[in-house]
Amino acid sequence: MYTVIPLEVHNEIVLKNFLKRGYDQQEAEAYAKIGALASWHGIRTHNAIKAISLDDHFGSKVGGFVPKAKVEVLSSKFKAFEQWNSHKKSGPAVAFAAMDRAMELADEFGVGTVVVDNATHYLWGGGYVLYGADKGFISYTGCTSTLAEVVPFLGSSPTLGTNPHSWSFPTKSLIGYNITIDWATSTVAWGRVAQSIREGKELPPGAALDKDGNPTTDPHKAAAVTTFGGHKGFGLSLIDELWAAYIGGSLPSIRGRFSNGQPGEKHLSSFVFQCTHPDALNCHGFAFGRSQEENIKAILTDIRSHGNDAVKFPGQPEAENAKLSEKNGGLLFTDAEIKEFTSIAQEAEVAFDPTQYKRVNG
Repeated sequence: MYTVIPLEVHNEIVLKNFLKRGYDQQEAEAYAKIGALASWHGIRTHNAIKAISLDDHFGSKVGGFVPKAKVEVLSSKFKAFEQWNSHKKSGPAVAFAAMDRAMELADEFGVGTVVVDNATHYLWGGGYVLYGADKGFISYTGCTSTLAEVVPFLGSSPTLGTNPHSWSFPTKSLIGYNITIDWATSTVAWGRVAQSIREGKELPPGAALDKDGNPTTDPHKAAAVTTFGGHKGFGLSLIDELWAAYIGGSLPSIRGRFSNGQPGEKHLSSFVFQCTHPDALNCHGFAFGRSQEENIKAILTDIRSHGNDAVKFPGQPEAENAKLSEKNGGLLFTDAEIKEFTSIAQEAEVAFDPTQYKRVNG
Protein backbone atom coordinates (compact mmCIF):
# COMPACT_ATOMS: atom_id res chain seq x y z
CA MET A 1 0.00 0.00 0.00
CA TYR A 2 1.04 3.56 -0.73
CA THR A 3 -0.01 6.97 0.52
CA VAL A 4 -0.47 9.51 -2.27
CA ILE A 5 1.24 12.79 -1.42
CA PRO A 6 0.25 15.73 -3.64
CA LEU A 7 3.18 17.20 -5.54
CA GLU A 8 2.65 20.68 -4.11
CA VAL A 9 2.66 19.30 -0.54
CA HIS A 10 5.90 17.42 -1.15
CA ASN A 11 7.55 20.45 -2.72
CA GLU A 12 6.50 22.83 0.06
CA ILE A 13 7.91 20.55 2.75
CA VAL A 14 11.21 19.96 0.95
CA LEU A 15 11.56 23.61 -0.05
CA LYS A 16 10.98 24.94 3.48
CA ASN A 17 13.29 22.34 4.99
CA PHE A 18 16.20 23.38 2.78
CA LEU A 19 15.45 27.08 3.21
CA LYS A 20 15.62 26.53 6.95
CA ARG A 21 19.03 24.91 6.47
CA GLY A 22 20.31 28.12 4.88
CA TYR A 23 19.97 27.32 1.18
CA ASP A 24 18.60 29.97 -1.17
CA GLN A 25 15.34 29.71 -3.13
CA GLN A 26 16.94 28.30 -6.28
CA GLU A 27 18.83 25.63 -4.36
CA ALA A 28 15.79 24.63 -2.30
CA GLU A 29 13.63 24.47 -5.43
CA ALA A 30 16.21 22.25 -7.14
CA TYR A 31 16.17 19.83 -4.19
CA ALA A 32 12.37 19.71 -4.31
CA LYS A 33 12.39 19.25 -8.08
CA ILE A 34 14.85 16.35 -8.22
CA GLY A 35 13.23 14.72 -5.18
CA ALA A 36 9.83 14.91 -6.84
CA LEU A 37 11.19 13.62 -10.16
CA ALA A 38 12.68 10.61 -8.39
CA SER A 39 9.52 9.77 -6.45
CA TRP A 40 7.30 10.40 -9.49
CA HIS A 41 9.29 7.81 -11.44
CA GLY A 42 9.43 5.28 -8.60
CA ILE A 43 13.07 5.88 -7.64
CA ARG A 44 13.07 5.27 -3.88
CA THR A 45 16.83 5.32 -3.38
CA HIS A 46 17.49 8.93 -4.41
CA ASN A 47 14.43 10.94 -3.39
CA ALA A 48 13.97 13.87 -1.01
CA ILE A 49 14.49 11.59 1.99
CA LYS A 50 17.95 10.78 0.65
CA ALA A 51 18.57 14.49 0.05
CA ILE A 52 17.90 15.33 3.69
CA SER A 53 20.05 12.44 4.90
CA LEU A 54 22.95 13.55 2.70
CA ASP A 55 22.72 17.09 3.98
CA ASP A 56 22.68 15.82 7.56
CA HIS A 57 25.75 13.63 7.17
CA PHE A 58 27.84 15.35 4.48
CA GLY A 59 26.21 18.70 3.81
CA SER A 60 25.44 22.01 5.43
CA LYS A 61 25.37 20.59 8.97
CA VAL A 62 29.01 19.48 8.78
CA GLY A 63 30.42 22.03 6.35
CA GLY A 64 30.55 19.69 3.39
CA PHE A 65 28.06 21.69 1.28
CA VAL A 66 27.98 25.49 1.21
CA PRO A 67 24.52 27.05 0.91
CA LYS A 68 24.38 30.06 -1.42
CA ALA A 69 27.82 29.31 -2.89
CA LYS A 70 28.48 30.82 -6.32
CA VAL A 71 29.52 28.73 -9.30
CA GLU A 72 32.70 29.97 -10.99
CA VAL A 73 32.86 29.46 -14.76
CA LEU A 74 36.53 29.05 -15.61
CA SER A 75 38.17 30.36 -18.76
CA SER A 76 38.45 27.83 -21.59
CA LYS A 77 39.71 27.76 -25.17
CA PHE A 78 37.17 25.08 -26.10
CA LYS A 79 33.92 26.59 -27.33
CA ALA A 80 31.74 23.51 -26.84
CA PHE A 81 33.11 22.75 -23.36
CA GLU A 82 32.89 24.60 -20.07
CA GLN A 83 34.70 23.98 -16.79
CA TRP A 84 32.96 25.00 -13.58
CA ASN A 85 34.10 25.24 -9.97
CA SER A 86 30.95 24.82 -7.91
CA HIS A 87 32.64 25.74 -4.60
CA LYS A 88 30.58 23.11 -2.72
CA LYS A 89 27.25 24.50 -3.94
CA SER A 90 24.09 22.40 -3.78
CA GLY A 91 24.48 19.51 -6.25
CA PRO A 92 20.96 19.60 -7.77
CA ALA A 93 21.09 23.36 -8.37
CA VAL A 94 24.43 22.98 -10.16
CA ALA A 95 23.24 19.94 -12.10
CA PHE A 96 20.12 21.57 -13.54
CA ALA A 97 22.12 24.69 -14.46
CA ALA A 98 24.86 22.58 -16.08
CA MET A 99 22.32 20.63 -18.14
CA ASP A 100 20.75 23.89 -19.31
CA ARG A 101 24.16 25.18 -20.36
CA ALA A 102 25.10 21.91 -22.08
CA MET A 103 21.89 22.14 -24.11
CA GLU A 104 22.66 25.73 -25.10
CA LEU A 105 26.13 24.66 -26.26
CA ALA A 106 24.70 21.68 -28.15
CA ASP A 107 22.24 23.95 -29.94
CA GLU A 108 25.19 25.99 -31.19
CA PHE A 109 27.92 23.39 -31.69
CA GLY A 110 26.05 20.08 -31.98
CA VAL A 111 27.48 18.91 -28.67
CA GLY A 112 27.90 20.64 -25.33
CA THR A 113 29.81 19.47 -22.28
CA VAL A 114 30.04 20.97 -18.81
CA VAL A 115 32.41 19.48 -16.23
CA VAL A 116 32.23 20.47 -12.58
CA ASP A 117 34.93 20.45 -9.91
CA ASN A 118 34.36 20.71 -6.14
CA ALA A 119 30.86 19.28 -6.57
CA THR A 120 28.39 17.88 -4.05
CA HIS A 121 25.93 14.99 -4.40
CA TYR A 122 23.26 15.63 -7.03
CA LEU A 123 20.95 12.68 -6.14
CA TRP A 124 19.21 10.94 -9.10
CA GLY A 125 21.29 11.28 -12.26
CA GLY A 126 18.43 9.89 -14.33
CA GLY A 127 16.35 12.96 -13.54
CA TYR A 128 18.81 15.30 -15.24
CA VAL A 129 19.18 13.26 -18.42
CA LEU A 130 15.40 12.86 -18.65
CA TYR A 131 15.21 16.64 -18.32
CA GLY A 132 17.57 16.96 -21.30
CA ALA A 133 15.84 14.28 -23.38
CA ASP A 134 12.46 15.94 -22.81
CA LYS A 135 13.94 18.98 -24.54
CA GLY A 136 15.12 16.89 -27.50
CA PHE A 137 18.76 16.14 -26.65
CA ILE A 138 20.69 12.91 -26.23
CA SER A 139 21.85 13.49 -22.67
CA TYR A 140 24.51 11.99 -20.41
CA THR A 141 25.83 12.54 -16.92
CA GLY A 142 28.37 10.71 -14.81
CA CYS A 143 29.83 11.50 -11.43
CA THR A 144 31.97 10.23 -8.62
CA SER A 145 30.01 9.40 -5.49
CA THR A 146 30.57 11.01 -2.12
CA LEU A 147 32.19 8.05 -0.38
CA ALA A 148 34.33 5.06 -1.30
CA GLU A 149 31.79 2.31 -0.62
CA VAL A 150 32.59 -0.13 -3.43
CA VAL A 151 35.24 -2.85 -3.53
CA PRO A 152 37.03 -3.07 -6.91
CA PHE A 153 36.97 -6.38 -8.75
CA LEU A 154 39.30 -8.90 -7.05
CA GLY A 155 39.88 -6.43 -4.20
CA SER A 156 38.98 -6.52 -0.52
CA SER A 157 38.67 -2.85 0.52
CA PRO A 158 36.26 -0.18 -0.75
CA THR A 159 38.20 2.35 -2.86
CA LEU A 160 35.51 3.31 -5.39
CA GLY A 161 32.32 5.30 -5.26
CA THR A 162 29.04 3.85 -6.51
CA ASN A 163 29.83 6.10 -9.50
CA PRO A 164 26.65 6.17 -11.59
CA HIS A 165 26.25 6.67 -15.33
CA SER A 166 23.03 8.02 -16.83
CA TRP A 167 21.96 8.38 -20.47
CA SER A 168 18.62 9.38 -21.96
CA PHE A 169 17.52 9.44 -25.60
CA PRO A 170 14.62 11.61 -26.87
CA THR A 171 12.36 8.77 -27.99
CA LYS A 172 9.12 9.86 -26.29
CA SER A 173 7.45 10.88 -29.55
CA LEU A 174 8.29 7.46 -31.02
CA ILE A 175 7.49 4.98 -28.23
CA GLY A 176 5.84 7.08 -25.51
CA TYR A 177 8.85 7.53 -23.22
CA ASN A 178 12.53 8.38 -23.35
CA ILE A 179 14.87 5.40 -23.30
CA THR A 180 16.90 6.00 -20.16
CA ILE A 181 19.84 3.95 -18.98
CA ASP A 182 20.64 4.92 -15.41
CA TRP A 183 22.72 2.82 -13.08
CA ALA A 184 25.22 2.82 -10.31
CA THR A 185 28.30 0.79 -11.20
CA SER A 186 27.89 -1.12 -7.95
CA THR A 187 25.61 -4.15 -7.76
CA VAL A 188 23.23 -1.95 -5.79
CA ALA A 189 23.38 1.75 -5.02
CA TRP A 190 24.18 2.60 -1.41
CA GLY A 191 20.78 4.22 -1.30
CA ARG A 192 19.38 0.73 -1.82
CA VAL A 193 21.08 -0.35 1.42
CA ALA A 194 19.39 2.51 3.28
CA GLN A 195 16.09 1.70 1.57
CA SER A 196 16.37 -1.97 2.56
CA ILE A 197 16.96 -0.99 6.19
CA ARG A 198 13.98 1.36 6.03
CA GLU A 199 11.70 -1.23 4.43
CA GLY A 200 12.97 -4.22 6.43
CA LYS A 201 14.18 -6.12 3.37
CA GLU A 202 17.31 -8.11 2.57
CA LEU A 203 19.86 -7.23 -0.09
CA PRO A 204 20.39 -9.45 -3.15
CA PRO A 205 23.03 -12.19 -2.74
CA GLY A 206 26.50 -11.07 -3.78
CA ALA A 207 25.68 -7.36 -3.54
CA ALA A 208 27.30 -6.47 -0.22
CA LEU A 209 30.15 -7.34 2.13
CA ASP A 210 30.34 -7.01 5.90
CA LYS A 211 33.16 -5.33 7.82
CA ASP A 212 35.26 -8.49 7.56
CA GLY A 213 34.85 -8.74 3.80
CA ASN A 214 32.34 -11.60 3.93
CA PRO A 215 29.21 -11.63 1.73
CA THR A 216 26.02 -10.56 3.49
CA THR A 217 22.41 -9.95 2.57
CA ASP A 218 21.69 -8.12 5.85
CA PRO A 219 21.65 -4.37 5.08
CA HIS A 220 22.44 -3.63 8.73
CA LYS A 221 25.76 -5.49 8.36
CA ALA A 222 26.69 -4.10 4.95
CA ALA A 223 30.02 -2.25 5.10
CA ALA A 224 30.70 -2.16 1.35
CA VAL A 225 29.10 -3.19 -1.92
CA THR A 226 30.46 -4.94 -4.99
CA THR A 227 30.74 -3.82 -8.61
CA PHE A 228 28.05 -5.24 -10.86
CA GLY A 229 29.18 -7.73 -13.50
CA GLY A 230 32.59 -8.18 -11.91
CA HIS A 231 35.30 -6.63 -14.07
CA LYS A 232 32.74 -4.93 -16.34
CA GLY A 233 31.23 -2.84 -13.57
CA PHE A 234 34.71 -2.12 -12.28
CA GLY A 235 35.67 -0.75 -15.69
CA LEU A 236 32.61 1.50 -15.82
CA SER A 237 33.27 2.73 -12.28
CA LEU A 238 36.88 3.44 -13.21
CA ILE A 239 35.65 5.65 -16.06
CA ASP A 240 34.08 8.01 -13.52
CA GLU A 241 37.18 8.02 -11.35
CA LEU A 242 39.30 8.91 -14.40
CA TRP A 243 36.88 11.63 -15.50
CA ALA A 244 37.23 13.06 -11.99
CA ALA A 245 41.00 12.71 -12.02
CA TYR A 246 41.16 14.76 -15.24
CA ILE A 247 38.73 17.37 -13.87
CA GLY A 248 40.34 17.87 -10.46
CA GLY A 249 38.90 15.23 -8.18
CA SER A 250 41.03 13.62 -5.53
CA LEU A 251 41.44 10.32 -3.72
CA PRO A 252 38.20 8.32 -3.59
CA SER A 253 39.16 6.67 -0.31
CA ILE A 254 38.93 10.01 1.54
CA ARG A 255 36.17 11.64 -0.51
CA GLY A 256 33.42 12.95 1.74
CA ARG A 257 35.37 12.22 4.93
CA PHE A 258 36.03 15.79 5.98
CA SER A 259 37.42 15.06 9.43
CA ASN A 260 40.12 12.47 8.71
CA GLY A 261 41.44 13.11 5.22
CA GLN A 262 45.01 13.89 4.30
CA PRO A 263 45.95 17.56 4.64
CA GLY A 264 45.84 19.26 1.27
CA GLU A 265 43.73 16.58 -0.41
CA LYS A 266 40.27 17.42 -1.80
CA HIS A 267 37.13 15.73 -0.51
CA LEU A 268 34.50 16.44 -3.14
CA SER A 269 32.94 14.82 -6.18
CA SER A 270 33.21 15.70 -9.87
CA PHE A 271 30.45 15.87 -12.50
CA VAL A 272 30.26 15.47 -16.27
CA PHE A 273 27.22 16.65 -18.24
CA GLN A 274 26.95 16.24 -21.99
CA CYS A 275 24.18 16.92 -24.48
CA THR A 276 24.22 16.03 -28.15
CA HIS A 277 21.84 17.43 -30.75
CA PRO A 278 20.39 14.53 -32.79
CA ASP A 279 20.94 16.50 -36.01
CA ALA A 280 24.69 16.47 -35.32
CA LEU A 281 24.70 12.68 -35.72
CA ASN A 282 22.67 12.53 -38.94
CA CYS A 283 24.72 11.17 -41.87
CA HIS A 284 21.63 11.17 -44.16
CA GLY A 285 22.12 7.60 -45.32
CA PHE A 286 19.21 5.69 -43.80
CA ALA A 287 17.93 2.57 -45.56
CA PHE A 288 14.82 2.92 -47.75
CA GLY A 289 14.99 6.69 -47.42
CA ARG A 290 13.84 6.64 -43.80
CA SER A 291 14.15 9.80 -41.74
CA GLN A 292 16.30 9.75 -38.61
CA GLU A 293 13.24 9.33 -36.39
CA GLU A 294 11.80 6.60 -38.64
CA ASN A 295 15.14 4.81 -38.50
CA ILE A 296 15.26 4.94 -34.69
CA LYS A 297 11.72 3.57 -34.45
CA ALA A 298 12.50 0.82 -36.98
CA ILE A 299 15.55 -0.28 -34.97
CA LEU A 300 13.67 -0.34 -31.68
CA THR A 301 10.82 -2.28 -33.28
CA ASP A 302 13.25 -4.82 -34.70
CA ILE A 303 14.93 -5.34 -31.32
CA ARG A 304 11.60 -6.13 -29.70
CA SER A 305 10.37 -8.40 -32.52
CA HIS A 306 11.29 -12.01 -33.40
CA GLY A 307 9.62 -13.31 -30.24
CA ASN A 308 10.96 -10.55 -27.97
CA ASP A 309 7.57 -8.96 -27.26
CA ALA A 310 8.07 -9.15 -23.47
CA VAL A 311 11.27 -7.07 -23.59
CA LYS A 312 11.19 -3.81 -21.66
CA PHE A 313 13.50 -1.03 -22.74
CA PRO A 314 15.47 0.89 -20.09
CA GLY A 315 13.31 3.76 -18.91
CA GLN A 316 10.05 1.88 -19.43
CA PRO A 317 9.64 0.89 -15.74
CA GLU A 318 10.23 4.51 -14.72
CA ALA A 319 7.69 5.63 -17.32
CA GLU A 320 5.17 3.14 -15.96
CA ASN A 321 5.74 4.45 -12.44
CA ALA A 322 5.24 7.99 -13.73
CA LYS A 323 1.90 6.95 -15.25
CA LEU A 324 0.90 5.42 -11.91
CA SER A 325 1.79 8.65 -10.13
CA GLU A 326 -0.20 10.65 -12.69
CA LYS A 327 -3.18 8.31 -12.42
CA ASN A 328 -3.26 8.68 -8.64
CA GLY A 329 -2.56 12.41 -8.67
CA GLY A 330 0.60 12.49 -6.62
CA LEU A 331 3.74 10.82 -5.32
CA LEU A 332 3.41 7.29 -3.97
CA PHE A 333 5.10 6.85 -0.59
CA THR A 334 5.48 3.61 1.37
CA ASP A 335 4.62 3.57 5.07
CA ALA A 336 8.33 3.65 5.94
CA GLU A 337 8.83 6.66 3.67
CA ILE A 338 5.84 8.42 5.22
CA LYS A 339 7.45 8.01 8.64
CA GLU A 340 10.67 9.62 7.40
CA PHE A 341 8.83 12.36 5.51
CA THR A 342 6.77 13.23 8.57
CA SER A 343 10.02 13.98 10.43
CA ILE A 344 11.18 16.14 7.50
CA ALA A 345 7.90 18.10 7.67
CA GLN A 346 8.25 18.57 11.42
CA GLU A 347 11.77 19.94 10.98
CA ALA A 348 10.47 22.30 8.29
CA GLU A 349 7.62 23.35 10.62
CA VAL A 350 5.03 22.47 8.01
CA ALA A 351 1.74 20.91 9.13
CA PHE A 352 1.58 17.43 7.63
CA ASP A 353 -1.06 14.81 8.39
CA PRO A 354 -0.59 11.83 6.04
CA THR A 355 -3.87 10.25 7.18
CA GLN A 356 -5.79 12.85 5.18
CA TYR A 357 -4.43 11.53 1.89
CA LYS A 358 -5.73 8.55 -0.03
CA ARG A 359 -4.21 5.10 0.09
CA VAL A 360 -3.74 2.99 -3.03
CA ASN A 361 -2.29 -0.36 -4.04
CA GLY A 362 0.90 -0.37 -6.10
